[in-house]
Amino acid sequence: MVRREPRQLPAAALRLPAEAVAAMRAELPAVAEHVVQTIVEEVPSYEAAFDGPMGETIRNAVQLALGGFLTLAAGRRGVDLRTPAPAMEGAYQLGRGEARSERTTDALLAAYRIGARVSWREMSSRAVAAGLDGETLAAFAELVFAYIDELSAASVAGHTDELATTGRVRARMLERLARALLDGSPEDAVVDAADKADWNLPTTLTAVLVPRSQVRPVLGSVPAATIDAGELPGAEDVDVLLVPDAHGRARGALLRTLRGRGAVAGPARPWAEARTSYLRARRAHALGLRDDTEAHLPELVLTADPEALADLRAQALAPLADVRPATAEKLTETLRSWLLHQGRREDVAADLFVHPQTVRYRLGQLRDLYGDRLEDPATVLRLTLALGVAEPSDQPASDTSAGGSARDPEH
Repeated sequence: MVRREPRQLPAAALRLPAEAVAAMRAELPAVAEHVVQTIVEEVPSYEAAFDGPMGETIRNAVQLALGGFLTLAAGRRGVDLRTPAPAMEGAYQLGRGEARSERTTDALLAAYRIGARVSWREMSSRAVAAGLDGETLAAFAELVFAYIDELSAASVAGHTDELATTGRVRARMLERLARALLDGSPEDAVVDAADKADWNLPTTLTAVLVPRSQVRPVLGSVPAATIDAGELPGAEDVDVLLVPDAHGRARGALLRTLRGRGAVAGPARPWAEARTSYLRARRAHALGLRDDTEAHLPELVLTADPEALADLRAQALAPLADVRPATAEKLTETLRSWLLHQGRREDVAADLFVHPQTVRYRLGQLRDLYGDRLEDPATVLRLTLALGVAEPSDQPASDTSAGGSARDPEH
């Protein structure tokens, strides 16, 4: 917390007679009211602020500040002249109140400038009527504006401290809310956390995993109510964002924002089911998938149970178990392409960069191994699922070479 200490104020030639101070003090309520009226007229954002209890509080603060000034001005020459602590505290608390009311310091400082002008005009006229000489009047003016400057600084400090405190508190509340959403906490616990964080529950939430280096630009393009839930466990360079109402047409805008950033977005889900969006995005990230999980549903489904997929592959490819590994690899590649292209030999040849005769030869080998089972719908389903996601060992023949003949000696 930054609390500004009162400093020594200029008052070298100031000698206010007691009768002049008494006369000005008697007029404080009227001067304070005039200050308030002028502020309302010249600073539009304060028009409603002076209604009701808040207005009375501000009027009292103005009188306190003016009273503190007169106490200061009545001091004897040579006395340590510092802004009275009650006035400084009042100004500091006024700044905090302004921050809580979501007003900027611009309006507050404008009000201080107006207050200084009106106060000087009102009090100087009374000082002149009390017979103050020119030198004393000049010192009086200097003290007025130095005093206002001190109060302004105290209010700005209060405003800054309040924003910092509010920001830290709300950040902690949002962290707790994010944990409740991602942990799958009961709905009433999530609602309570959202109320404490002053966060309106949306229709849907979309979990997005974003590289730490890209978080700031992404946050600049998504709804302001997006929660940065912090780093992904096990991946310190990735943050989890919870984006509200990124469903329907809004999803397209979100995906455009994420494109090329190495991010991945889970599905939009009702806020109470945000954990399911998070878990899907997390699985996609672990698989190296990017952008839209909805575009990777086959991979996500087929890798949901790796052990079951491994068992299925072993069963489905059992007829190839006694074939030489290099040949088994080529036959597996051909079988996958044959299933995906629904038996169209030319398409399979184009996919594998081999001659159609090579495809015919390999299919003949497969029919010898599988027999009539290749016509059995249950076997076709098993093979389709088993070969839907290629294992690393399936890929060298088709992915590591640039030329067709180098990839397939049978071409």
